[in-house]
Amino acid sequence: MTIFAVEYVYGPEAEAARVEHRPKHREWLAAQSEAEVMLASGPYGDGAGALLIFKATDEPALHELLKQDPMSIGGGVTGLKISEWKPVIGQLAKYMS
Repeated sequence: MTIFAVEYVYGPEAEAARVEHRPKHREWLAAQSEAEVMLASGPYGDGAGALLIFKATDEPALHELLKQDPMSIGGGVTGLKISEWKPVIGQLAKYMS
């Protein structure tokens, strides 16, 4: 498995969509966390986006998974950046073995 840092960008034009879809988005994230697919997530302090840490077999598989996020489906995410990430120290480093 590969670990990925996913950055969601939240533009001001999508605020209403985020408010509407946030409950289902968080339910979806909770299910991904329970399955240990999503390892951590949370919004940035300035509200401009969020950081999510996922594990997936590869980037195309992660893209397919992210398409299922109600926030993405509902138009709350206005930008997306995915980067492979290799934690070496800390709680998430255990997923690298």
